[in-house]
Amino acid sequence: MTASTPIHRVPDDPVTRQALALAGVFQAASLVDELAHTGQVDPRAWDTLIRATLDTNPESFEAIYGGHPNNLRRGLDVLESVVGRKQSNPVVLRYGFTLLLLMNKLRQDDDMMAGLGQSLTRIQGQAEHFGATHENVIASLGEAYQETLSTLKTRIVVQGDPSLLQTRMMPERVRAILLAGIRFALLWHQQGGRRWKLVFQRGALKNTLDQLG
Repeated sequence: MTASTPIHRVPDDPVTRQALALAGVFQAASLVDELAHTGQVDPRAWDTLIRATLDTNPESFEAIYGGHPNNLRRGLDVLESVVGRKQSNPVVLRYGFTLLLLMNKLRQDDDMMAGLGQSLTRIQGQAEHFGATHENVIASLGEAYQETLSTLKTRIVVQGDPSLLQTRMMPERVRAILLAGIRFALLWHQQGGRRWKLVFQRGALKNTLDQLG
């Protein structure tokens, strides 16, 4: 994904935007689970989430996720299984819904929101120097998560291979992706997303996902 990636305009309606933002949340949840069990992640899915976290002032909604819904394909697939009541990885779902809960707690803490914003401004400078996915940037994103959301009583306990979870940079990578999930959870809320709508607007959400392919 580069700056020259063509922008794929999506229908300008709230449900479509909510679906894409929520896909970002579940993509983060899925990547955390993949990291914890294999130590690897899909590069496109990873790159999309990290760049979205760093881009706090995007030129358009579509620019947040790199211009094409397929950059969120992993998350869209998870979300489709949720609204279609198909079998889903319960751990991924738990991570995703806990991210939404953490986002709500973050929104209620003005000091934490301000501190996180300051950290991201500083990390953006790092990304301009090293590149968005450089390990120094990932480490800083992980630290930003640890210093803010990790201090809340509600936490995400990551399950996986203990030997993998203790390898170099793994905790930072996991926290960086969790922070990306928070970024998309905030976006979902900004676009009018609410937990109750996942129940009462399931049909509309499913139709939107079908249109996104």
